[in-house]
Amino acid sequence: MSPQTRKERERAERHQRIIDTARELAETEGWEAVTVRKLAERIEYSQPVLYSHFAGKSAIVSAVALEGIIDLTTALRAARESAASPEDALGKVARAYLTFAADNSARYDAMFVQKTDLAFGPDAPQPLRDAFAEIQALFVPFADKSDLAARTEVAWSSMHGIATLDRSGRLVDDLREQRLAILVDEWLAAVQR
Repeated sequence: MSPQTRKERERAERHQRIIDTARELAETEGWEAVTVRKLAERIEYSQPVLYSHFAGKSAIVSAVALEGIIDLTTALRAARESAASPEDALGKVARAYLTFAADNSARYDAMFVQKTDLAFGPDAPQPLRDAFAEIQALFVPFADKSDLAARTEVAWSSMHGIATLDRSGRLVDDLREQRLAILVDEWLAAVQR
């Protein structure tokens, strides 16, 4: 292996270690605890080394968010592809989304709550466009193309709202299944008018 290849591999490993450490710190202590200084101490590198990889905290949060988006997209795709019908896919994908949000709180916050450097919309990085496309695929069998994007945004917003309120303890635990059923029923009623 050439010295250049080894240096590139070591840099990539250090880059990933910063991302992993930030995510782990956020999972145990919250995103407020994630600072460049604390990360440098945890991974035993100087702050300038961290800054050689990331411009600051929002860039680190963005990297955690992108990894989370990729994992969320994988979960949504698996749920959609395992469905027996387009109607079944609505429930399976909504459940996968809400489960991901509940099981990955630090990553979910990085993706949709924390300040990041990520652009959303047409200029979004490919992983974000892929996640949106996965949710949009749910409505292709039902929706008119003219309102497909708006319907997808409303569905995403609905799932995000439920996920956020549930994770913060503002919804009744015993009503989770009922909420999910109502959400899917509302989606179906809206597209079958």
